[in-house]
Amino acid sequence: MKKWLIGLSVVVALVAGWFLRLMWLAGEFKKLEPHFAGECTPVFGAVGAEDIVIHRAAGVAFISAADRRALMKGGSPRGGLYLYDLSDPRHRLRNLTPDASPEFHPHGVSLHVGPEGRVTLMVVNHERGNHTVEIYDWNGEVLAHRRTIAGPLMVSPNDLHALDHERFIVTNDHANPPGFARTIEEYFRREISNVLYYDGSRFHEAVGGIGLPNGVNASPDGRTLYVASTITGSIRTFDLDPSSGRLSPKGRIEIGSGVDNIDVDAEGRLWVAAHPKLLTFVRHVSDPAVLAPAERFSSVILPSGVIAAILSPVLVCSVNQRLPSNPSIICEVTYALASGSGKRVTTRPPWRPVRRSA
Repeated sequence: MKKWLIGLSVVVALVAGWFLRLMWLAGEFKKLEPHFAGECTPVFGAVGAEDIVIHRAAGVAFISAADRRALMKGGSPRGGLYLYDLSDPRHRLRNLTPDASPEFHPHGVSLHVGPEGRVTLMVVNHERGNHTVEIYDWNGEVLAHRRTIAGPLMVSPNDLHALDHERFIVTNDHANPPGFARTIEEYFRREISNVLYYDGSRFHEAVGGIGLPNGVNASPDGRTLYVASTITGSIRTFDLDPSSGRLSPKGRIEIGSGVDNIDVDAEGRLWVAAHPKLLTFVRHVSDPAVLAPAERFSSVILPSGVIAAILSPVLVCSVNQRLPSNPSIICEVTYALASGSGKRVTTRPPWRPVRRSA
């Protein structure tokens, strides 16, 4: 009997230790102080905004959105792709896919602008539980669907990076479909998922061994790929051969937060959205009454073009007010950020200023 109690105590201690370590690594014990030196404006019209990509030359943004909570309750996500004019003082969204199926469920988006000015928008879609990449042509006014890409290697696609009008790189945020194996993968922080390369006709595994690869983007010259690893709180970097899609491990940038989407500005700085408390965010996904904080990080570029460091978060939001209709939030920011050398670097996010209308 005594040995049985000792054994039970050991098991309980191990489980408790594992749970506390999980809570620690997920950031649940972090003390966050909300701070932000800029201005945010709610933009209504899209429920469940997921990703955004900027067409800087045109001064517009493409936004993917879907009502994921409705889907979790057995309803339709009624997703859409929206256009946002960055100079519009009324902050209006235009639905570019009004005739899409109610089951349309867009996720990550990527834009490719060719040297001749041709514009292609690529979108991850989870319509009816089937994973595809939808390819659209944009003529400045109308978004025309051109092609649907599917393949068994896309187990759980999240975000993608367009290499040209046909080829792309896409992240699988899990190695397993929904179920027990995926739960083990998540809560035991297994680094077993991958990034795929689509060569225009079929998929190939470009790199594996990543823990929940999420957002993906590339440097302005297209030769460095950045992949957010949410459960490790880091960004994996790779040398990218744009012509072949070949990836070679380059390094790892430690963020210390649950990194999500990545944007890269014209000067090569990274702008990284993150979830500092991952388990709180998981609860928020299914229950809007649970408010989850968010962070945004920026990077410093050395004269050599190498990223020196990811700075402290430039934006920490701890939402204390529920806005109606699940608006998107557009923020205008001007910062003076301390670099590792002690100098101050003024940076702006990779979109044009958005100001409140009078």
